[in-house]
Amino acid sequence: MAEIPDSHPRKASLMARQKMVDASSKGLLADSAMIAHGRGEAYDYLIGERTIESASLAISEAAARLVEARNPVISVNGNTVVLAGGDLIRLAAIVNCPIEVNLYYRTEDRVSGLLSLLDEQRESVASGSPPMGWQGSWRDRVLSVPLLGSDPDGSISGLEGPRSMCCSNGIGRADVVLVPLEDGDRCEALISLGKQVLVIDLNPLSRTARNATVTIVDEVSRAAAELVKSVLNPGVSTEWNNEKSLKEALSVISNASSLI
Repeated sequence: MAEIPDSHPRKASLMARQKMVDASSKGLLADSAMIAHGRGEAYDYLIGERTIESASLAISEAAARLVEARNPVISVNGNTVVLAGGDLIRLAAIVNCPIEVNLYYRTEDRVSGLLSLLDEQRESVASGSPPMGWQGSWRDRVLSVPLLGSDPDGSISGLEGPRSMCCSNGIGRADVVLVPLEDGDRCEALISLGKQVLVIDLNPLSRTARNATVTIVDEVSRAAAELVKSVLNPGVSTEWNNEKSLKEALSVISNASSLI
């Protein structure tokens, strides 16, 4: 890929696309991954490629619930690991929770490859500077983040096939699950099990967005970076009105013509 100057207005988006292309060539992504990414980009255009106010409020709510949780877990797929793996490891380290690879189109090769990439990202994050406000040994805390998914020993009731597989010490026992991806069936199944489901989904009309406990309508790498900041200085969870938040996001999208 040719070097993109910092002055390019869409540098971040172009770099994200290239990350996806590179990961796909390594067999880390499902065949439909680029379609999902492109669909997300379209919604991101409609919100102005920025974190809108309703998303900022949702991020604060999600951060509070992660911090208050007894057994939180971050569930990731290929797109999420490629685009936001580093910040999700930072988030897991601060919250002190595992990350579990849980794929819609599961193959052992993809799970192994994604866990290897997460391990590389974990080492890179551990070797870097701690986030502002962190106290204690950052390296030790980051390296202690469990990376799950290679040996699932449980299942998500209500789902069938390989995508129902989960780890009992991850999603299985979790009371709060951060799912930075769109999967309506999984969201509904986790909600039916009594879990709080916090999602990052650029499509406010998806089943995932509409069924989640808290929906962050934002691009995953932006949202993950903001979640890291928010969990370091969390508020208290509220009687969150997710429907109201989604309607506010839809209002921004419906007024997108004002950006022209």
